[in-house]
Amino acid sequence: MFDGGGAGGFDMSNLLAQAQAMQDQLMKAQADLETQEVEGSAGGGLVAAVVSGTGELLRLDIKKEAVDPEDTETLADLIVAAVRDASENAKAAAAQAMGPLAGGLPGFGGDTVPGDTAGPQLPGGSIGFSHPSGPPGQNPA
Repeated sequence: MFDGGGAGGFDMSNLLAQAQAMQDQLMKAQADLETQEVEGSAGGGLVAAVVSGTGELLRLDIKKEAVDPEDTETLADLIVAAVRDASENAKAAAAQAMGPLAGGLPGFGGDTVPGDTAGPQLPGGSIGFSHPSGPPGQNPA
């Protein structure tokens, strides 16, 4: 089965060392994302939202000019747009921080497939399985 290494063999200890190093790097990248602040805005800067690198809303800044007591619907739309913009920016930051770490080990399902748009996900997402299939709780086919 496995010959433990050698010419053309499978070196399990090397694979385990690579997996441990990747796990350490992934944990550090996730911790860095938790402390990172990412901003998004809407309405030409009338509303700004700040989220953590993991997508948690930290702050919301609304300029006086955005507040019209007769039109709260527009303000609500601006808030949603600013939070969405900040969240998208946080996803981009996470994708950049996780980069090759989110793909797994080459040769073990971590190879990049041309045209694959699944990409890395934020911590807590399903990093590892890009295209799971079947009902929730089932192993991918």
